[in-house]
Amino acid sequence: MPDLQYTIDPVSGELTSLLVHGQELLACPSVLFRIGLRGKDGEKALLTARDAVRVSVQDDRVVFDGLPRPLSVSVFFTSGEAAEWRIRVDNRSDFMVEWAEAPCPVLKPLKKNGGTARIVYPWNEGALVDDIRRHPEIEPAYPSIALADIFPNMVSSQFLLYLTERHGLYFAAHDPARGVKQVSFAAEAGGVRLILRTYCGTGFGDSYEQPFPCVLEAFEGDWQKGAETYRDWFKAHLPAGLKPAAESGLPAWYFDTPLVVSYPVRGVHDQDVMVPNALFPYVNALPMLKRIADRTRSRLLVLLMHWEGTAPWAPPYVWPPYGGETCFKAFADQLHERGYLLGVYCSGFGYTMKSHLVDDYSREEEFEQKHLRDQMCTGPQNELTSTVCTAQRFGYDICVEAPGSAELLDEAYGPLFKSPVDYAQILDQNHGGGQYFCYSSAHGHAPGPGPWMTASMQRLLKDWNEKGEGKLFGCESAAAEPFLPFLRFSDNRYELNFALGEPVPLYAFLYHEYLRNFMGNQVSLGLSNEEDTLRYRMAYSFAAGDCLTLVFAPDGRLFMSWGDHDFSKPAPDLEKTLDFAANLQAFLNEGASEYLTDGRMIPPFPVQCESIVFHRADGTEFPVPAIISSAWEKNGKRAQVLVNHTDEEQQAKIGIRTLRIPPRSAVLLPLMPVEKKPS
Repeated sequence: MPDLQYTIDPVSGELTSLLVHGQELLACPSVLFRIGLRGKDGEKALLTARDAVRVSVQDDRVVFDGLPRPLSVSVFFTSGEAAEWRIRVDNRSDFMVEWAEAPCPVLKPLKKNGGTARIVYPWNEGALVDDIRRHPEIEPAYPSIALADIFPNMVSSQFLLYLTERHGLYFAAHDPARGVKQVSFAAEAGGVRLILRTYCGTGFGDSYEQPFPCVLEAFEGDWQKGAETYRDWFKAHLPAGLKPAAESGLPAWYFDTPLVVSYPVRGVHDQDVMVPNALFPYVNALPMLKRIADRTRSRLLVLLMHWEGTAPWAPPYVWPPYGGETCFKAFADQLHERGYLLGVYCSGFGYTMKSHLVDDYSREEEFEQKHLRDQMCTGPQNELTSTVCTAQRFGYDICVEAPGSAELLDEAYGPLFKSPVDYAQILDQNHGGGQYFCYSSAHGHAPGPGPWMTASMQRLLKDWNEKGEGKLFGCESAAAEPFLPFLRFSDNRYELNFALGEPVPLYAFLYHEYLRNFMGNQVSLGLSNEEDTLRYRMAYSFAAGDCLTLVFAPDGRLFMSWGDHDFSKPAPDLEKTLDFAANLQAFLNEGASEYLTDGRMIPPFPVQCESIVFHRADGTEFPVPAIISSAWEKNGKRAQVLVNHTDEEQQAKIGIRTLRIPPRSAVLLPLMPVEKKPS
């Protein structure tokens, strides 16, 4: 029996059975396609296979005719070890084919919804989801919402995994162009519908033919096994210009595993009164930074917040720095003399009309005089609005493809490219490095979302990297796949996944050979802020190969997470945290660095250890292992990393071996080397 079998009903054209290793996965008959149409007036229409009057099944396709609009749909399929699907829409209407999905399998429910399954979801680093109720359904729309499940944006990869107790189903878009998609899942008919929605980028009245396959494939094993399938495809279809980290000409500090230390120089939190705090002028922070560096024996990357001379989180204009270039440069010079690095948070390519934090910051007059509305992302009815950082600012989102936008962004960020800054989180607010939906018919792009969005961002980021030669750039959340060559160090917001399910290091498993990230400022932490979970989160990031981050308040206290400024709650233990960071740095220096810097993650051996119960922000229990573990391969060698984030010695049993790991430290367990294949 083949690992994957499926049945299409010749009368209805529905998918009526989907067997993986003989196990039925379908919860109900499922349509082969869904398409979204949009008229010139913004009117939307949803069509599915059930709207067809006539269905014909041929050797390699199912054809649907008699649809409510003058169009027909063909769904092509192939069989074998994997099933490949493509959709073609022959459009004779005056509507635009905005998006298409084929197929649309509705599978049996998840573990906490009456079934046994889990979903591996490449949203914001990677999550293992066993409760559909934890996944908010956000329909992608204008204005774009940062948390929407869009690739390349919050979703970094083009696939989903559906795991049963023993087997799995791999559902992926093998699209080398990496065009815009919704990669998601939704509750339907008591089960869960997998979603791979392609935004077509067609014009009104145009037909659409999908240029890449959507793939269904069976596998045995845990999530790493399914992820290996996608990793193999990825390595055979690398984004242009992407090389392994060791071959990419990255600055030497990238391989030093710097400790990221972040803090604001104005106010205490994002909606505070923006007056200078104790860490301004910038050099005021030097004694604190020296204590941290000496205590942890680490090279520091000092990552500033609220440093902009314009207004905090008010893109795109950031320069000059608050207090002027002279005092900023003096600080940078002193950091560099000590071997430290300087980084800054920026806020992407929104256009701020008015700051809500700095009363006298306004660009309303310029916006009108320069007719900048023509460069903003607009909606299907030519409306103009934005949802990004509305607590801090009022403004819109720049469409990168609009004429003049690149020049506007060069004007805003050009001084930064020539500054003494080593690193810029230049696309904070643009999760994954993607841009937002635009429906303008005057910008030269298609009048709706599509592959043009990926291509325009790749051009822009390539240009920024050339102009900022020697600097590294990053984005909020880990860089999505098409932007990996350009955003090599980002604020990995995996902590958002505590609310969604269980974080898993899917991103590192797929991409760590090519780039690494840092732990990030931990904003919107999904765990309770009444428990000291910081060292657990540090262990998770460290085991995934990311650099650690400590976020400080102006008085030297640690933030549990950025944005959590309620100091009536217990703060993380500073001394224990610094001790942990020092021990992990020593562990890197003693041989683990070659794996955790740019090694290839492999499935770890199971570890038996104690469990510790933390709580999510909603009060539900979240048990975590006392030992966080990952396994790696580099230069023919393999090793497993085991990190004890607790304050007591812990035992870890791996197979027949039992290891004792001291508190707040890590050990490296050599594994059998990679077998050389005969030549």
